[in-house]
Amino acid sequence: MFDRKKEKDNVVKFIREYFEKNNLGGVVIGISGGKDSAVVAALFAEAIGPERILGVTLPCHSLATDKSDAEIIADFYNFRLINLDLTKTYDSFKEEVYKLGDFTDEELLNSDINIKPRLRMSSLYYLAALESALKGKTYVVAGTSNKCEEFVGYFTKGGDNVCDIKTIADFTVEQVLAIGEELNVPHNILYKTPSDGLSGKSDEDKLGVTYKAITNYMEGKEVSEKDRKTIERLHKNTHHKFNIPTYRREEK
Repeated sequence: MFDRKKEKDNVVKFIREYFEKNNLGGVVIGISGGKDSAVVAALFAEAIGPERILGVTLPCHSLATDKSDAEIIADFYNFRLINLDLTKTYDSFKEEVYKLGDFTDEELLNSDINIKPRLRMSSLYYLAALESALKGKTYVVAGTSNKCEEFVGYFTKGGDNVCDIKTIADFTVEQVLAIGEELNVPHNILYKTPSDGLSGKSDEDKLGVTYKAITNYMEGKEVSEKDRKTIERLHKNTHHKFNIPTYRREEK
């Protein structure tokens, strides 16, 4: 039985101890308007106080509702939220790419989707360094991926998986929802259909399998043959995101 209060309290303790041990000033969190970043922000608000949180929206040809949902979270937990629009940066980058050749939209699709999280990652670290300089204490970047996403590699290598501290990476989607309920995350945010905000598809449509099926597979429960094959294929294909081949010279 998943004890949501106990797990929430454990994460809050983990955050506090990490910040005290390393004498940190605060945290920068990319706020997407979805459940994961909302739960992460709520955990940090309880652990270190909202005044030590810098929330950031990073629109890049994004839905306007993502920004407004992020504002709901910031207002609810009373932390500072800034907006850094990356649309012009992305467009300028694409202009330079088009100078390299006559590419089709289909050829550019995967590159386009993945460059956006990488621009966002760079921006979060830039802002963390700036905030550290302004406050005189180190600010770190918080990750917002959950266990299901990490298991099937639903993140961009060098993008949204790059962070300094992970607080929900060992929780399935259902467990994140439970912790979110314990933290009183607004219902419309917590149960918003998850999407990457980039491809125009929901997470589950893009993956071809539900988060419930992924959870059941990880927990050794029964899943359909179709879901099993999809999950195993996704998991196998994600190994390169975690393991970098490194040549090691022979010691003489």
